[in-house]
Amino acid sequence: MMQRDTPSSGASADPATDTRTAQARAWFEDLRTRICTSFETIEQEQGSDARFDFAEWHREEEGNPAPGGGVRGVMKGKVFEKVGVNVSTVHGNFAPKFAASVNGASAENPAFTATGISLVAHMANPRVPAVHMNTRYLTTGKAWFGGGADLNPPIPYEDDTAEFHAAFRAACAAHNPTWYDRFSKWADEYFYIPHRECHRGVGGIFYDHLECEDDAAFERHFAFTRDVGEAFLAVFPRIVRRRMDSDFDEVDRQRQLEWRGRYAEFNLVYDRGTLFGLKTGGNIDAILMSLPPHAVWN
Repeated sequence: MMQRDTPSSGASADPATDTRTAQARAWFEDLRTRICTSFETIEQEQGSDARFDFAEWHREEEGNPAPGGGVRGVMKGKVFEKVGVNVSTVHGNFAPKFAASVNGASAENPAFTATGISLVAHMANPRVPAVHMNTRYLTTGKAWFGGGADLNPPIPYEDDTAEFHAAFRAACAAHNPTWYDRFSKWADEYFYIPHRECHRGVGGIFYDHLECEDDAAFERHFAFTRDVGEAFLAVFPRIVRRRMDSDFDEVDRQRQLEWRGRYAEFNLVYDRGTLFGLKTGGNIDAILMSLPPHAVWN
């Protein structure tokens, strides 16, 4: 079990961080701690002493005394070949051209605050699926939640896919009966590699712009976002434990490495989170922690 304290994002002193952002940040950081504990426990069950290595980073922006920062957490172990769990809370101004592409921002009003958690796990055993999850809260001229999770197995199993989707179907159903169909379709559309004409995995959910025009809307959409995080924490470790002792051979490993190449292509060419981090002066190592430790292109 992870007994040590993990650092905070270091942004609580930001005078522009409002109460809503502080609430969201606190929960994202708590979720990070519980996920890391869960993953370390799996490693210990396999006789590994692997633990997360946490590194704080601080954003810089000229003329901004409190730009915020984050914490990058990475573990390399027996089960998790490489897993990164990042949290950040940043505040500043978008570049004018980029501001025009962000909900509620503009060249005339480029100010933003963003807080969130982002996770990507690449597994040692090709029969254990890789996974991505993130949730976030942003404020510009508007405020909203977004996020999602998707399962990325090199070797898909129908029961893993069904269980993963069932967890997020239940999370959505508790808040809006239309959301799972809407958000799972959005995930299928978003996590697609056009130049390869294929999806990068077996889907999940993706949502964005759940706007918080008042306190009631904030509480409603924050509650949903928490349920997304809890669904992930409940379902993914179960799937890992189901598959982590499976036998595999070099053909399976090669299939995994080739699939990872596709994953890297998506993250470097199409992923919004990668672009957001690079455009807002984020930590390069934290932004690119989603890339696999090994991949091949044949």
